[in-house]
Amino acid sequence: MKAFDQAKRRLDAALGADERASLARAMAEQVLRAARPLPVAVVCDDTKVADWARGLGALVIWEPGRGLNGAVEAGVDRLRSAGVAQVIVAHADLPRATGLELVGLAPGVTLVPDRFGNGTNVIAVPSDAAFRFSYGPGSFARHRAEVARIGLPLHVLDLPDLAWDVDEPADVVPVRGSR
Repeated sequence: MKAFDQAKRRLDAALGADERASLARAMAEQVLRAARPLPVAVVCDDTKVADWARGLGALVIWEPGRGLNGAVEAGVDRLRSAGVAQVIVAHADLPRATGLELVGLAPGVTLVPDRFGNGTNVIAVPSDAAFRFSYGPGSFARHRAEVARIGLPLHVLDLPDLAWDVDEPADVVPVRGSR
């Protein structure tokens, strides 16, 4: 996770700095709630995020200066070294997140794409799979190719609540019936 005050910079035109930080914190709290009853680890390099995560009962994995892909890979490696067999990687910008524990039920790798089929919002992967994370535009196609490369079964879940992420100002427009 990025520092709350550094998160969601693409929303600058729609939200002030304090509003962005509040939104980032609220979305992250929703993701942590959606992960229960699973144990939760937060990979970060910000002391405020680390304190927040510990306050919510999450393990903190401190990984400064690695960027998103490097931080996720380092987090997975740390969890594997601690004896964790499978991890579910979920981004902190999923305001409608629910039921993350269901993503990890199938053997192999499970991908949950964003609502456009472009990005990857959630991945469940065996910690020893040597999976190479490749987030950014077009990540869903790259992650599918990575699953083929490592030769594990692939499951793709179309889960609207996990497919909704917040990247652009239009993503935060209230939608009837959403939280």
